[in-house]
Amino acid sequence: MDDSWGLTRMTRVEVVIGGEDVAVVSSLISDVGATGFTVVPNVSGLGHGGFHQGRLLFNDRDGLALVTVVLPESKCGALLEGLRRLLARRSGVLLVSDTWVSRPAYFDSQT
Repeated sequence: MDDSWGLTRMTRVEVVIGGEDVAVVSSLISDVGATGFTVVPNVSGLGHGGFHQGRLLFNDRDGLALVTVVLPESKCGALLEGLRRLLARRSGVLLVSDTWVSRPAYFDSQT
């Protein structure tokens, strides 16, 4: 990434989990001091467990959700440790990637 663009490097963590685990993941994110996150409920996809339909009629706890958070790399260790512990006993997908943001203060209360 070209530094002349004025962007700041951060880490994006995305986890696809069962709807019943959103509260646990939200708590893990809050515990590491992230300033916010995004939850997309009722996602669909094909994986080891077969095809998962995103839209359920009666509740959002039985479907899948995508939780995304962007935070400084220094805050990732504890979050990833907690997510890996959760995923050791529950189904889900964890994705971690570098990303660049234009307003770092939105993602780090220390900035």
